[in-house]
Amino acid sequence: MVTTRETVTPPQIRQTECFIGGQWVASVSGKVFDTINPATEAVICQVAEGDAADIDVAVAAARQAIDKGPWGTMDARDRGALIYALADLIEADVDELAALEALDNGKPVTEARTIDLPLVIDCLRYYAGWADKIHGKTIPIRGPHFVYTRREPVGVAGQIIPWNFPMLMTAWKWGPALAAGCTVVMKPAEQTPLSCLRMARLAQKAGFPDGVINVVPGYGATAGAAIVRHPGVDKIAFTGEHTTAKLIMREAAETMKRLTFELGGKSPNIVCADANLDAAVEGAHLGLFFNQGQCCCAGSRIFVEAPIYEAFVEKIVARTKGRKLGDPMAISTEQGPQVDRAQFDKIMRYIDLGNQQGARCLTGGQRFGDRGYFIEPTVFTGVTDDMAIATDEIFGPVMTILKFDGVDEIVARANQTCYGLAAAVWTQDIAKAHHIAARVRAGTVWINCYDVLDAAAPFGGFKMSGIGRELGEAALNNYLEDKTVTVSLR
Repeated sequence: MVTTRETVTPPQIRQTECFIGGQWVASVSGKVFDTINPATEAVICQVAEGDAADIDVAVAAARQAIDKGPWGTMDARDRGALIYALADLIEADVDELAALEALDNGKPVTEARTIDLPLVIDCLRYYAGWADKIHGKTIPIRGPHFVYTRREPVGVAGQIIPWNFPMLMTAWKWGPALAAGCTVVMKPAEQTPLSCLRMARLAQKAGFPDGVINVVPGYGATAGAAIVRHPGVDKIAFTGEHTTAKLIMREAAETMKRLTFELGGKSPNIVCADANLDAAVEGAHLGLFFNQGQCCCAGSRIFVEAPIYEAFVEKIVARTKGRKLGDPMAISTEQGPQVDRAQFDKIMRYIDLGNQQGARCLTGGQRFGDRGYFIEPTVFTGVTDDMAIATDEIFGPVMTILKFDGVDEIVARANQTCYGLAAAVWTQDIAKAHHIAARVRAGTVWINCYDVLDAAAPFGGFKMSGIGRELGEAALNNYLEDKTVTVSLR
């Protein structure tokens, strides 16, 4: 990667085929699809379009690797060493990977380099350390018996990831699955396949046995659905929309697959009157606009207590107007384009709905520039709980600010949603903070901060925000089965 003081040169495109059984292969059908640069709307390259036939081959390779290949009998510490090696190779290639992510996804390259990639590396190293620490127990029972448990890999894990954090979601899925001893068949999002394919090449370089990691680009209705239906896949891990998760649940019922989902949210960000106002403004700005608003845990419902409502609005609008949009390859860019035309159109429809339903757009609300999927960071006030922009997951740079009058009221309103992924509270009264944290139904609650994530801390949602947890020790349970062994001592 070549850099100047201002911009990053786009990387070379090296991997565009399916990665199956340790080989780079064209799709069985020979089909390809375009991956688009969201900043320019130009075609970056063509990528192999996998479908059910390719999934059949990938699952066979994954089954071979775990059932008959070296992976199923490999020492756990050696598995961990391979995951460490992958993390090291990513770290050595961090600038190139950041540029690739910015090119395909549209996120600012500086953000990819300083946030996404460090989290990817840390996640893999965290799970590399877990590989040889997964063990069972001995259990005393009645009678002359010796009982112990084994924790065994669930088998072949089908993994379907979204487009908003392609490399990070790959790491979140690969890390615990590989540490547990599973093999993987992954379908990256069709909008952003390139960085996942590059990570597969680095895994190959690290020395993972053939068939342990398989990546099949393609569409959800074909490749994704084939993973879900395949009888040789033991477990599905999906990150995306709850509507898709419902379809997966129905399809997976036929083969009784293990399921974990990390889904969307409409997370309440609660700013109390006694909060540090400047810190709350900066936290709300990050919590909503980070990654172009394309975050499942985005703080998209900002509740501000009445005494500081006007002051908060004034400060957040000023902060938002200063946000720098532009070329994601530019070092100084804070906000890039939305990922594709469909997402751009969806967000613009919600902005129109906000205006139609009576909210006040104080800044933004328009397309930025004349090419690319750029949307100005947008702030709505005068929002009520029943407006579409306050109930639906927009997944874009659209901030909604609502007013509240007290703790009991805000807890009830915060919970008035089908989602329960994240929440935050800003206050200098720590008792109040813990009180609210205990009563808000969300998988993560931040106090006087936002978007603080760590590989060791479980992440996931209540209600329609998901099933199971990513990260931490909890994520290992997604990929393990408990086996009880009872031995007669007579």
